[in-house]
Order: sequence, then structure tokens, then C-alpha cells
Amino acid sequence: MAKKENREGVALQCTVCKEINYLTSKNKKNTEGKIEINKHCHRCNKTTVHKERKAA
Repeated sequence: MAKKENREGVALQCTVCKEINYLTSKNKKNTEGKIEINKHCHRCNKTTVHKERKAA
């Protein structure tokens, strides 16, 4: 079974309306910077850039 020591929980927040829409995890060793992904925002009802925030 794979170890989960290097994985960190993060939340993806919409840059337009500032709502947290997605929760995911990332590998701290492979991904050094913050994640920026184009995802669908349910509040804006369109595809927007979502940036990484710390998961609460």
C-alpha cells in the first residue's frame, strides 16, 4: 500500500467569486508551487481559474 506522508490536502477557490468549490490533494515533493486549474464554478456557472488554498 502506498504511503500518504507526502500528500497534502488543499482546497481550490474560484478567483472570480472567491468560493471554495473543490477539495483535492497534492504531492508536496513533486508540486512545489501553488496549483492553478481551470475548473467549472457552480456559483458563476462558467469555467474559471481556481487557485489553491489550505484545506480547512
